[in-house]
Amino acid sequence: MLMPKRVKYRRVHRGRMKGAAHRGNFIAYGDWGLQATEPCWVTSQQIEAARVALTRYTKRGGQVWIKIFPDKPVTKKPADTRMGSGKGSPEFWVAVVKPGRVMFEIGGIDGAVAKEALRLAAGKLPLKTKIISKETQEAGGESK
Repeated sequence: MLMPKRVKYRRVHRGRMKGAAHRGNFIAYGDWGLQATEPCWVTSQQIEAARVALTRYTKRGGQVWIKIFPDKPVTKKPADTRMGSGKGSPEFWVAVVKPGRVMFEIGGIDGAVAKEALRLAAGKLPLKTKIISKETQEAGGESK
């Protein structure tokens, strides 16, 4: 599972997921990418499940880039606990994903295989996504 080695603060505020992604919204390394179309928290378990789906379908061919990292701790209080007595302890880690963010990139394999692998990976994630290619991105003028 992905998680930071150390953080400045153990517990953080929930925050807001307003607006579109300004960084990480283009394909930088591979030929195909999986782009988010809605805001969401993606847990480290979901990122790992999508990565496994990608690498298994491609039979470890080509190369996969994970462009999101879960660096936000989410706290939970135990069941049957009364209100008060402070914030709960960190239970899992999430990556804050905004619309437009390219979460996974894949390169070095055939286009049809890459599309199917990204489709399978998208099924493991809790948000709506679209598959984009480097060619469509350059035609649309969305690069840097």
